[in-house]
Amino acid sequence: MNAAIGLTITLVMVFGGYLMAGGKMDIILHSLPYEMMMIGGAAVGAFVASNDFNTIKHTAGDLGAAFKGAKWKKSDYQDLLCLMHELLVVMKQNPVDIEAHIEAPQESSIFTKYPRILKDHDAIEMICDTIRSMIMNYDNVHQVEILLEKHLESLQEDKLHGSHALQNMADALPALGIVAAVLGVIKTMASIDKPPEVLGGMIGGALVGTFLGVFLAYGVVGPFASRVKHTRMEEHMFYSMIGEVLVSSLHKNPVNMCVEVARRHAPSRVRPSFDEVEQRLKELKQAA
Repeated sequence: MNAAIGLTITLVMVFGGYLMAGGKMDIILHSLPYEMMMIGGAAVGAFVASNDFNTIKHTAGDLGAAFKGAKWKKSDYQDLLCLMHELLVVMKQNPVDIEAHIEAPQESSIFTKYPRILKDHDAIEMICDTIRSMIMNYDNVHQVEILLEKHLESLQEDKLHGSHALQNMADALPALGIVAAVLGVIKTMASIDKPPEVLGGMIGGALVGTFLGVFLAYGVVGPFASRVKHTRMEEHMFYSMIGEVLVSSLHKNPVNMCVEVARRHAPSRVRPSFDEVEQRLKELKQAA
C-alpha cells in the first residue's frame, strides 16, 4: 500500500508542479512512447542480459512484495515461537523422538499445527537441518553455530538478489536517458533547416529522454529497490529467530529462555508480547 501511495504522490507532485509552472504536457505526451521504448527497452534488455532466469523470476516476485509488504505477520512470529518451543521440549526430553518430526515434517503432529510455516521450504529446511546437526554434533556447539550462520548468510544473499538487480537498473537509467536525449539531438541536427518553433519542439522532445531517465531512476525504480530490500530484510528476521532459538538451546538454556531470546529479536512491528506467547502455549498444551 505504501509503495502505491508513494508512487502516486511522486507523479502528482512532479507533473502537478510542472503544470502549475505553466508547462505543457503536449510535448511530453508526444515524446513519451518513443523515449519510454528506448529507455525502458534498453533497461529491460540490460536487466535480462545481466541476470539469470532465477534472478529475473525472483525480481518479479519482489515487485509484488513491494506492494504487499513483508510475508510474515505478527501471528506467524507467534506461531514460530510456539513451534520452536514444542520442538525443543521434545528434543530435550528424548532426542530420539525428534527424528520422526524432522525427517518427515509434512507428517509431523507438531509441524502440521502451523500450516503457513510448513509451506515455507526455507524455514522448514533450516529448522530440520539444524536440529539434525545438533543431534549429530551435539558436543561441538561452535561447529553447529557456524553451519547455522553460513545458512543464514546464504539465505539472506539469495533473498536480496532482486533488490540488487533493481538497484543496478536504477543506476543505469540516467545514462540511458542521456542516450535517448543524444539520439533526439541527432534527429534535431538532421532537421536544422526547419523553422525555430519546429526545432524547439524537437529539442524539447529530446530533453524528455533525460528527464525520463532521471525520473525513473530516482522516482520509481530506485525507491522500489529500497522497498524490496527493506521487505526482504524484515522477512529475514523470521529466519534469524529460528537461529536465535537453536543457538540458545545449544548453550543449554531452558526452553522458555530460548523462546524469549528469539521473541525479543523479532521486529517491533510484529513482535508478539510475552503474555501472548504464554497464552498461546497454554492453549496448545490444553488442546493436546
